Amino acid sequence: MKILAAGDLHGDTKRAQELADRAEKENVDYVVLCGDLTFAERSTEGIIGPFVKKGKKVIFVPGNHETFATADFLAELYGAKNLHGYSVKTKDQIGLFGCGGANIGLSQLSENEIFDTLKKGFENIKGLTKTIMVTHVHPSETKMDLFTQLPGSKGVTQAIKTFKPNILLCSHVHEAEGIEEMIGNTRVINVGKKGKIIEL
Repeated sequence: MKILAAGDLHGDTKRAQELADRAEKENVDYVVLCGDLTFAERSTEGIIGPFVKKGKKVIFVPGNHETFATADFLAELYGAKNLHGYSVKTKDQIGLFGCGGANIGLSQLSENEIFDTLKKGFENIKGLTKTIMVTHVHPSETKMDLFTQLPGSKGVTQAIKTFKPNILLCSHVHEAEGIEEMIGNTRVINVGKKGKIIEL
């Protein structure tokens, strides 16, 4: 299975189109968007649509620049899957589960709420051998913390250690785009605006 993952588009429709073109060229199975799709909710058009027009399945979580209501609206409008508190099982028996929002911003959650939301999503896929966790905010106690004043999430870190996903996809810290590291056996990737192709 091949995924194109990206985040922090902040209403950049040109970048969304470039990523959609890449998704088509690379023949990805899924597009995963890690939040902050809009800029303070002022730019919802042309962000998910380009991927749908290419016939790609879109899975996303909201960031701290859009509300959960806006995320639900976008999911319904485009037939995309809002992964916040939910999970998706692919035909390859790979499970994705997620939590949007962050510990700051429009969709602010407490660390307990972040963990509980991820737990809720994980429940339906916990028997699968490969799982991918999708968040907007980065985990605490990571290299990403060195690039920002934005606090990493202890709830995300707790979820990694508890549910042991194969991969965590996140964004949030623009300066840490492209950084990869390991927490236990979990590959943590800040996918950023440029996007990242992941093959499983």
